[in-house]
Formats: sequence, structure tokens, C-alpha cells
Amino acid sequence: MNDRVYVGNAGKDAALDRGWLLGHFKDVDDPRHSKDVEIKWGVHPPGDERAQWVEGEARTALLVLISGRFHVQLPGRTVVLEQQGDYVVWGRGVDHSWFAEEESVVLTVRWPSLPGYAVPRPETPSRI
Repeated sequence: MNDRVYVGNAGKDAALDRGWLLGHFKDVDDPRHSKDVEIKWGVHPPGDERAQWVEGEARTALLVLISGRFHVQLPGRTVVLEQQGDYVVWGRGVDHSWFAEEESVVLTVRWPSLPGYAVPRPETPSRI
């Protein structure tokens, strides 16, 4: 076993970490740890949307549609990805959000990999 090699399945591994397969947030001993790039396999049910806009973006991003119909919201326009392979790229300083019109799978690549962009998870009510 080579601890510098990881073999997995995007669908299964994505379910473990909000869709993220590679980036600064993986353990430093994990071959998927990177400060240079982040990769996400996003599986979105119909109506799924980002909880809040990303503002003050300091990364460049590429989003590629694998399946479905997916809206990327940018200042002053919305890009609709509707055919497999449709993609959009935006650079630093471009705020954004997204919305899944129908069940969609998208591959996102962002660089560099920087902390501070995750939307906080909703609090789970305590059970008594």
C-alpha cells in the first residue's frame, strides 16, 4: 500500500465531506490534501440552492455540468448549464451563488484552496 495514492469513487467519497474530494480541508497526511486546488463532486436534488452568496471571492473556479440543469448566479446575470459538458469559469472578485433546477451533478474545480468559504451547517436541535 502506497500512502501517497488514494483510489475512490466520487459519488461515495463526496457524500462524506459535502461533496469535496480534494482541498486544504483534508487531513495533511491524506493524498487528497491540497492548498493549490479544490475539487467537488456536487450532487444536487431539484430546488437545491446555496444558502448564501459567496462575496469577496479570492479564488478562480470552473464548474462543469455532468448531468441535469444547473443555474450559476453571477452579478447581473445567470448562466444556465443544460447540456452535459457545459461549463462556466469565473475569476477572483466575482461573487456567485447557484441553484439546481432539476437533479444535477456538477464538478467544481477551484484554486487556490482557501479556508473561510464554507456555509455554516444548520444547528441540529438538541433532543431531551
